[in-house]
Amino acid sequence: MSPTIHRQKAYRFYFNSNEEVRMHVHVSSEQGKAKFWLEPIIALSDYQGYRAHELNEIEQLVKENEEKFINEWRRHFSK
Repeated sequence: MSPTIHRQKAYRFYFNSNEEVRMHVHVSSEQGKAKFWLEPIIALSDYQGYRAHELNEIEQLVKENEEKFINEWRRHFSK
């Protein structure tokens, strides 16, 4: 299960259930997909298809929504 936790611009932010325990968020769009760590700091983990300016834009969106993503992570994975 991959619940969508946020949509902004062309991007869908989501978690993959039953994945590694380190807090992170996935993002996808028609252009590609990426994974960002949320701890200990926001950092790009992996990506495919995005250009540098798109990754910068996505990272900024992750930073703007960091608190929401962390709260959603805790809610989702505490089940």
